[in-house]
Order: sequence, then structure tokens, then C-alpha cells
Amino acid sequence: MSRVGKAPINVASGVKIDLKGQLLKVEGPKGKLSFELPSGITVKVEGTELKVVKDDTLETTALQGVSRTQVQNMVTGVTTGFTRELDIVGVGYRAAVKGNVLSLTVGYSHAVDFKLPEGIQAKVESNTHVVLTGYDKMLIGMVADKIRGVRPPEPYQGKGIRYTNEHIIRKAGKAAAGSK
Repeated sequence: MSRVGKAPINVASGVKIDLKGQLLKVEGPKGKLSFELPSGITVKVEGTELKVVKDDTLETTALQGVSRTQVQNMVTGVTTGFTRELDIVGVGYRAAVKGNVLSLTVGYSHAVDFKLPEGIQAKVESNTHVVLTGYDKMLIGMVADKIRGVRPPEPYQGKGIRYTNEHIIRKAGKAAAGSK
């Protein structure tokens, strides 16, 4: 029994909900998103609220909460959008945006150009702070993970690309040779 799945979703004014069979489409000022609901899960529109309803099988009980969260993220994304912030740590490490390409200089012999997908915008502040914005939460998370994967933070000096509030557990380096 999912407590998250039972909670209603408030829909802001200006958001259009279109439900055809198991395909849910949400359109708002920031963009359009669609989601194929699992079988056994339905969405009921009641005024300015959406309710995610399940049938009585065990599989749909497990999917009710995650489906409700996905629909909530869609509604929030098309109204206010989402952001994800990355920090670049290291001497000489920096980033720049050229159109829809994020250029990263992170210690390789060449700059790494990362093409941003449609719906994702990047802004670079002070050469080492990247702010990703968009309306699809899942896509923003995947793009941020791929950017972080270009140079993940290493545990000895902490250099690399990390999420803004990520804590890197540091390791001690080698002990000095010959000391007793």
C-alpha cells in the first residue's frame, strides 16, 4: 500500500493534461512531456488534481508510487522546470558554452565537447560552475551524469567534475618512503 501513490497531484493553471488510453501527455509553458502508464495504472483528472489509481494486483501496487512520482515530475517540469549544478575542481580545469555544446577542459590533451540534447540548456558561471536547466527531470539527471563521467572526482586530490553538494571521501596518499 503506497502512501506516495495515493497523494493527489496539484495541477497549476496553464497546464494541459491529455490522457488517451495509457498515454499521458502534459503540456505547459516550459514544454511538452509524455509518459506511457504501466498496465493496471490509470490517472483520473478531478478538477485541478490528478489521482493515480491502481487495480488490485501486487504488480500494480509496486508501480503506483513510482508512476505517481513520474507524473508529478512531469507536471512540475512543464511549470517551473528543474536545475542541476556541477562544479569543476582542478588547476586549469574549466568549461565554456558555445551554442548547444559544452566544452570541457579537464586535464586531457584536448577539450571535450559535449553536445547538449534538445530541451537542456547550460550556463557556465566563473568558468568552473555549470548550471543545467530543463523541464525533463530524468533527462537532466542523465546529462549531468554523463558530464560528470567525463572526469569523475578522484579520491586523492579531489580533482574532477562533481555535483555541487556532493561530498567526496578523501583517501590518504602514500606514506613517505624511508620514514621510521
